[in-house]
Amino acid sequence: MLLLWKAHVLESIARYFPEPSLPPFLRTLKYDNEDTIVRIGNNTTIREFVTVNRGTKASWETVVGDNCLLMAYVHIAHDCIVGNNCILGNATNLAGHIKIDDWAIVGGMTAVHQFVTIGSHTMISGGSLVRKDVPPYTKAAREPLAYVGINSIGLRRRGFTSEKINEIQDLYRYIYVKGLNVSQACDMIEREMPATPERDEILSFIGNSSRGVMKGYTRGQQP
Repeated sequence: MLLLWKAHVLESIARYFPEPSLPPFLRTLKYDNEDTIVRIGNNTTIREFVTVNRGTKASWETVVGDNCLLMAYVHIAHDCIVGNNCILGNATNLAGHIKIDDWAIVGGMTAVHQFVTIGSHTMISGGSLVRKDVPPYTKAAREPLAYVGINSIGLRRRGFTSEKINEIQDLYRYIYVKGLNVSQACDMIEREMPATPERDEILSFIGNSSRGVMKGYTRGQQP
């Protein structure tokens, strides 16, 4: 059965499996019994032993969007926002105040640090420790977590053209391949690359990052 407590909102066609829990009390000392909620969208699947904590007065709600898949033993802490069409693999653990944008995939056994943002259309390798923000359209792997390319397979599956995928790849060459620091790379992108929604999304994501974005992988880095 679903353990559903006061102040949790499920849309009409969310699906759940045995023993998920939306507990009434939070795993945070700052919660003071304020009236907050969890909001879970349409057609989201909640597998066995998932836990989702409701928000605190910081944002008043924890949100999981439409068409998501939360695999077994996923934990989503207070004040997280998970977008639409996201997949969280088995035993993924999200600390508080994390934001995951649409179409992101997080591999199983991944732990995500509080206040991290994970961009849209990303793919994070299973077993990762995510301490920095992960920009949109990228793949992330290794330890420490690093850029390992763009998520070209996922983008093709979602209807991105080859030209658009090549454009995104060119943008990330400035950031991760050309030997520039992030500020230099963003300045060059603004000067040299035409404005497109994808370009502007990447620049906005980096400019708004409070924790800093993940680094690029370099040879000789410890595995």
